Amino acid sequence: MLQFSHLSLRRGHRLLFEDADFQIYPAQKVGITGANGCGKSSLFALIQGDLHADSGDCLYPKDWVVAHVAQEMPVGDQTAIEYVLDGDTELRLVESALAAAEGHNDGLLLATLHAEYETIDGYSARSRAGRLMSGLGFDAADQSRALNSFSGGWRMRLNLARALMCRSDLLLLDEPTNHLDLDAVIWLEGWLRSYAGTLLLVSHDRDFLDSVASHIAHIEQHRITLYSGNYSAFEHLRAERLAAQQSAFEQQQREIAHMQAFVERFRAKATKARQAQSRLKALQRMQTIAAAHVDSPFQFRLREPEKRPHTLLQLHSVVAGYGDAPVITGTELSILPGDRIGLLGRNGAGKSTLIRLLAGSMDGGLKLTQGERIEHKDTRIGYFAQHQVEQLHPEHSPLEHLQQLDPRAREADLRNHLGGFGFSSERALAPVAPLSGGEKSRLVLAMLVYQRPNLLLLDEPTNHLDLEMRQALAVALQDFRGAMVIVSHDRHLLRVTCDRLMLVHDTRVDDFPLSLDEYPKWLSEQSSQAAVDATVADGTDAVRTKTLARKDRKRMEAEQRKRLQPLRKRVAQAEAKLDVLHSAQIELDRRLADPEIYNDDNKRELQDCLLEKADLTRQCEAVETEWMQASEELEKLTAALSVS
Repeated sequence: MLQFSHLSLRRGHRLLFEDADFQIYPAQKVGITGANGCGKSSLFALIQGDLHADSGDCLYPKDWVVAHVAQEMPVGDQTAIEYVLDGDTELRLVESALAAAEGHNDGLLLATLHAEYETIDGYSARSRAGRLMSGLGFDAADQSRALNSFSGGWRMRLNLARALMCRSDLLLLDEPTNHLDLDAVIWLEGWLRSYAGTLLLVSHDRDFLDSVASHIAHIEQHRITLYSGNYSAFEHLRAERLAAQQSAFEQQQREIAHMQAFVERFRAKATKARQAQSRLKALQRMQTIAAAHVDSPFQFRLREPEKRPHTLLQLHSVVAGYGDAPVITGTELSILPGDRIGLLGRNGAGKSTLIRLLAGSMDGGLKLTQGERIEHKDTRIGYFAQHQVEQLHPEHSPLEHLQQLDPRAREADLRNHLGGFGFSSERALAPVAPLSGGEKSRLVLAMLVYQRPNLLLLDEPTNHLDLEMRQALAVALQDFRGAMVIVSHDRHLLRVTCDRLMLVHDTRVDDFPLSLDEYPKWLSEQSSQAAVDATVADGTDAVRTKTLARKDRKRMEAEQRKRLQPLRKRVAQAEAKLDVLHSAQIELDRRLADPEIYNDDNKRELQDCLLEKADLTRQCEAVETEWMQASEELEKLTAALSVS
């Protein structure tokens, strides 16, 4: 097992965590969570031996093989699949020994090594590496390409494939989904669920953690607490613990106040002096309980757009691509105020190309060869893409970046805006150069939000963002009054902000008739169908007949799903509204539980709260009625279709 015994770690003068004392057992899958800078990556470095503890121990069996994703970009002319195969060090050692034995013509040793090679599945290693690469988005031709021919993001995928190739006992993954699209994230989830070793995973993707993790180790206030269950279970348990802590804190504060009042009142009286001194000593011995704090450092909202034209943007019969190769063909799309569109599709299908086309960003060789893109004169586009993070001025501060957008604005207003994105006090005045990737992404979002767009185009906006910032972004997007088109591998963000899904595939852009939760199953069916189609192409008549029958059945199922989709959408929208309303009710109940609100000075606030509570109750009843009606209609139609 992996054992942490009274472990403490500092970086310079800053304490990351102290007195960490817990065990992680073989085959457990543990998600490591906590705010940026709390020590998650440092914990990995300590396990790998790159850092040393200030006190305590980190112990695991000496024969354990530890795998991690290298952060250095691979370079050279080595082919991609050979680089991935290098991750299996045992395989490479046996191959090297085989080559040496063949050179010495040592028949006995060759027989022994071939047996060992078979034991470690050496004959299937290339196939295993190919499946890993395919799952992470590489096609067959990519396997023989040189490392130097891949972009930085794809090289990081190769590093991930190499780590997964390792026959490890302990696997350390630090934000493995940052360079992946949704299809690859879903594949990686399945691979990690079947991984036999011990997994430590740093991730800010709650759906990913929910799917993979069996435990959560949360770093907070210099402590590491291990919780059983996935991320959703952790949130529930942590909320209960914090509520109990806050209750104990308030009770203790009342007790302290009572004891202090007694001491102050009777300290000078001879008859009560001994009792007063006794209470004073009890106060000194009392272990103070800290108040519970769960406030997010990020609070912002997207301001109301100045204008909302009836049609913001249109694409008519568009054909676009790079050079002579079209990526998007025959696309018809109209974006209206209030549209919330999430784009799905495999890597390379054209999602980012479509976003760039909508943004009118024609650099990098993108050409509109047919059709037309019509943008209303009052449309104001807010476009987020990773290349914009790279275009920040390293020597300028966050405040200077905003001042360049609005030279006439008051500095206090700009700094207040930046504070909602985590850039307060001196952080707003420091140069951008040393900021982390997540901090730079936050700054680009702050600049985008400040410009009051009525159309948001977001291409992987959550890369490098921590859970608190992702949640703040999701809440802000829920209240946004304009339109948005989002590409993201964060399913939680898509689920709570988008009510229309579109699939980019085979150069087309079509509505996706299923829900986001059904997308993984749909992907699996598509992969199975592709495998069957490949077999049919080889000329197997029996399989061809079976495939055609399956296609007919799937066409009927697709037609049924299309009839069910509007009702499913009504149910999903009602559920999303109820989630928002229930959250508002919980916050309002918290305010009404505060005794100070019942003071005479707060009568107006109390009246407002009571009126708001009544309004929320009416809204909840209306939405619940809508949900019940839609659910009953959906159930009846589903039953009718199953009979037919």
